[in-house]
Amino acid sequence: MPPVTSAATEGRKRKGAPVRPRAGCKRRRGPVPAQEEASGWASLPTDIARLVGWRLLADDVVDYLIFRAVCSGWRASTSRPDRISALSKPYLRPRGWVALCDGDAAPLDDACCEITFFHTRTARRLRVRLPELRFHRVVGFTDGLVILLHKRKTTVRVLHPFTRGMVDLPPLAPAFQKAVKDRGSLLHMSAFVCSSPTAPFSVVAHFPWKPVALWTQPGRVAWEFIRHGLEIQNILPFQGMLFATVKSTKQIVMVYPPRKFSLAYALDSLATQKIWCEYLVEFAGRMMLVVQHRTSEVDARAWASCAFKVFEVDIRGKKLLPIFSLGDHALFLHTDRCLCISTMNLPSIYSNSVYFTLPRRPVVTQSLLSEDLSAMCQIHDMEEKIQPSVRPFTIADHLLTYCHHLEWAWGLMFHEYHYIPESFKELQKKIQTQYSQVRIPQATAGGTKSKLCHN
Repeated sequence: MPPVTSAATEGRKRKGAPVRPRAGCKRRRGPVPAQEEASGWASLPTDIARLVGWRLLADDVVDYLIFRAVCSGWRASTSRPDRISALSKPYLRPRGWVALCDGDAAPLDDACCEITFFHTRTARRLRVRLPELRFHRVVGFTDGLVILLHKRKTTVRVLHPFTRGMVDLPPLAPAFQKAVKDRGSLLHMSAFVCSSPTAPFSVVAHFPWKPVALWTQPGRVAWEFIRHGLEIQNILPFQGMLFATVKSTKQIVMVYPPRKFSLAYALDSLATQKIWCEYLVEFAGRMMLVVQHRTSEVDARAWASCAFKVFEVDIRGKKLLPIFSLGDHALFLHTDRCLCISTMNLPSIYSNSVYFTLPRRPVVTQSLLSEDLSAMCQIHDMEEKIQPSVRPFTIADHLLTYCHHLEWAWGLMFHEYHYIPESFKELQKKIQTQYSQVRIPQATAGGTKSKLCHN
């Protein structure tokens, strides 16, 4: 008889011998837990983390700051930019970043205190909250640094928008009252950060229509005069120095340091053409001179009867070298500020092109396909409003507004409000309110007195 088995024995399965993997086969591993993977990156060797940080810093200081913020290990492997170094050392400045205008006519120092920055090479956009803007007016940019003027005390502040490092400089009012004395020029002033052999950096303040500039440095208690006696047309901070074109003289001068340097040039090819304006632009570490002139062809369209000549400025050799193509770059020109940007990551910008403005033509591009872009963005006919604001704004609109600092400071897009009709009473009231907030302190017998600065 067969052996009797219990139900439990019958329901139990026999276990066979374990199956060994074949030779050459690898057992698959499951996904690495997130905590284990994160700890692996955090334990990156110090020298490797430092090397990665330096390579990021060579490309963009913002990526370097983000890298340091990832974990304590990476932060300990890299050096922290101190307050002065972030402002004085060029590689720690946010070069390539420009400030965009919101287009809502709101002052920057309101409750929001925010600026949207745009990287012209990578098309990256960051909105940064800066409480340091409160009670200040933006009067300039240099390598991404923001230069501010206190509306009541006239102290000048240099601010790094991403590290939040800043330095306050002495009040501008005493030197302004002695050398400038023009309230309108204070509202249109511009300021630049330059290098200095005796200090971390210098700041130069330029006032339009005045043959004088002011400069100071951290640690100084007052501003000094630079009496250049010239009618400056366009200014460019370049390699720590300040250069400018002089109106109607075909001359490039060095404003700061105040040396007796000038480059006089003769444009034989334009001897019979009327020169409208001359601009200085930085292009891949080189200085360019862009000459806007009238063509020999007569055209009723003003934008079609102007052309441009581009030259590289050889400062040491004191000569101009012609440039026949911008390649994959485009120029944005104005006497306030000029830009030369790469179009590789900006498909809406024409390469080898010049974007500029003319009276009644706020947006014009000249390239192989020259055209007037004004008709697509006009919101008024110089008298009344004809259509609402067309949004979203294009990159070209933003970059041209950045080059027109007065409209940018108002919070207005230049292509919409290059001219403000009298019928726009509410907008004009807002602008006058912004003007009235700027005061010039005056020393009196009873103490310091603030005086309103009207246009």
